[in-house]
Amino acid sequence: MRLAALFLLLMSCVPLRAEEVDLELLLLVDVSRSMSAEELEIQRQGYARALTSDPVAAALGRSLTGRIALAYVEWAGEHRQTIRHDWALITGREDLEAFAWRLLQARTVTQSRTSISSALRFGAFLLGANGYEGLRRVIDISGDGPNNQGGLVTLARDEVVAEGITINGLPLMTHDLQGARWRLEDLDVYYSRCVIGGPGAFVVPVTEWRDFTAAITRKLVLEIAGTPAERVYRAQAPAPYDCEIGEKMWRDNRRFDDMP
Repeated sequence: MRLAALFLLLMSCVPLRAEEVDLELLLLVDVSRSMSAEELEIQRQGYARALTSDPVAAALGRSLTGRIALAYVEWAGEHRQTIRHDWALITGREDLEAFAWRLLQARTVTQSRTSISSALRFGAFLLGANGYEGLRRVIDISGDGPNNQGGLVTLARDEVVAEGITINGLPLMTHDLQGARWRLEDLDVYYSRCVIGGPGAFVVPVTEWRDFTAAITRKLVLEIAGTPAERVYRAQAPAPYDCEIGEKMWRDNRRFDDMP
């Protein structure tokens, strides 16, 4: 009995082996107040449709092992990150459909400010503690404005990339009245210069909401395949850029309501 008890004790001290997958993919989705309720619904529906699309299922089937780990987090200000779907092992269409169905059951609530830097750090923490071991680790972050809280986005980006994580971006460049004063006309350039990083990092801009599902589908296919297309914006382009533009915009607009 004593030997059996000792054996069980020793076994409980042995760390569990992480489950191997082709890709650990974290979807970080902006829900700041610069987005309307209609836009939030379009966004959630768009992710669900993309996940259940034929191209995404086909890309998963063509991957090395046909296994990825997937999670979905909504974010806004510095301490405002909500896990809407925790890590799930995805091995085929049924798993993709179950993931999408669960996304549609949750209710999104808009929150104040825009902290890309905090979202990235939160994402890196989740990737480091998810129990999976991927050949690649990717954060896919969408947003409709620049960082304006939580420290410099470039510092957060560099910290995350140093952990072996690739950051891809989906800048939402739709011209909507609700977030007009927080709009950055070259948000795609901002994401390219200041947000994305790591091997193969890229940006897929969205300029019209009607194109959102197609953009998400394309981005997921590229991420699962691990081979970005030539027309996407690559990371670390040479031209200089003010990566503190969001913080400056916030200071200029702080006399208004605490919106984004």
